[in-house]
Amino acid sequence: MTKMVPALFAATLTISGLAACSTGNTDTKTASSAKNGVTTIEFWAAPNPTQQVYWKEIADEFTKENPKIKVNVSPMKESPTSEASIQSAIAGKSAPTMSENINRGFAAQLAESKALVPLDTLDGWDNVKKERNMEDTMKGWKFADGHQYVLPIYSNAMLFGWRLDILKELGYNEPPKTYSEMLDVAKKLKAKYPDKYVWAKADLADPTAWKRWFDFFMLYDAASNGNKFVEGTKFTGDAEAGEKALAFVDDLRKEKALLTRQAKDPFESGLGIFSDIGPWTIGYWKDKFPNMKLNETYTLALPPVPDGMDTKNVHTFADTKGLVVYASATKEQQKAAMKFINWVYSNPDNDLKWLEKTSLPPARDDLTSNDSFKSFFEENPALQPYAAAVPNAIPPMDNSEYNDLQTLIGQQAFNPVVKGEKDPKAAWKDMQQAIEGALK
Repeated sequence: MTKMVPALFAATLTISGLAACSTGNTDTKTASSAKNGVTTIEFWAAPNPTQQVYWKEIADEFTKENPKIKVNVSPMKESPTSEASIQSAIAGKSAPTMSENINRGFAAQLAESKALVPLDTLDGWDNVKKERNMEDTMKGWKFADGHQYVLPIYSNAMLFGWRLDILKELGYNEPPKTYSEMLDVAKKLKAKYPDKYVWAKADLADPTAWKRWFDFFMLYDAASNGNKFVEGTKFTGDAEAGEKALAFVDDLRKEKALLTRQAKDPFESGLGIFSDIGPWTIGYWKDKFPNMKLNETYTLALPPVPDGMDTKNVHTFADTKGLVVYASATKEQQKAAMKFINWVYSNPDNDLKWLEKTSLPPARDDLTSNDSFKSFFEENPALQPYAAAVPNAIPPMDNSEYNDLQTLIGQQAFNPVVKGEKDPKAAWKDMQQAIEGALK
């Protein structure tokens, strides 16, 4: 798998007109959802072959044990995007009972239009959280209105990769953990290798919204102890943490340790020694860059934090999606959907099957302590750090305008600081004013 490029903001249809048609159950649908005593629920899987195979196998196993519920699994369309296909289905009153592949920001759009069932209003929700051991993971998913609309299936707790071989040449046996330690690395790197950089990534100067998940939010979530930044329609950003994160980036720039021009495989080539790395990259390296070996060529680490902060219990950004139940489903279908959800997530073996098929870490708190996953991580040691970071991984904001808001982060703060065009304090102030104006 190549490096994932989220397409969470590319839907071409709008939600504004969906509220009126999202909750109306037609007589035909009500009648067809329960025939001959069997309730049928439609489940749309992500447009990913491995996930489709997983859900079809799980649905078949569930139906064998629960013959009164039939789960039809089919892939959601991804033309022009999966988000657009969901919006179109809601508008056309042909939405499924439930689907996966839902990001928290997109869920906020759907929730605003009353197109989703608050999962916490369904019988069995508390049992799901308890049985799956995901209480800590779920804290970051609560929406501003107090409800839970999405059950996260997987959580890619983003980590930073470090070229360990080059660090060792500079006299370090492990990655730096604080801003001052990292700046010390930058000074020594430039002294020894003037043509190398700490962070070589053209995206740092690009205002495209999703790119902030993999630079600004990784640093900000760590510096702020997981502050949500925006909650619903309110800006709740931690100015002190945000300014420190921006100042750190500015300090790297001053050391000439940032490269923002396009370069082919900068981390793999050693041009840059620090880069955001998702778990999907590990499999990609096995085929394309076999020289990338854990704890030899590279190592993985949590984001650096401001001096004086705890360097162990560090937060980071979570590239994560989950499962929702649509409000257009009948009460019988909603009840059946929750029974299916409970059946799936009450058994850790089902999460193990998911992990084996997709390599996407299940969104649960006990991945590194539950014996069900021990053998998998022993065989896949590069994925262990991701599993350990899941409970402290922060999902995207729950605002329907997240695409516009994240564009403002780049335009008003992060990109200008990277380019040396703004002082960090002024950049944060400009960004905050722009975002608060957009939220009104």
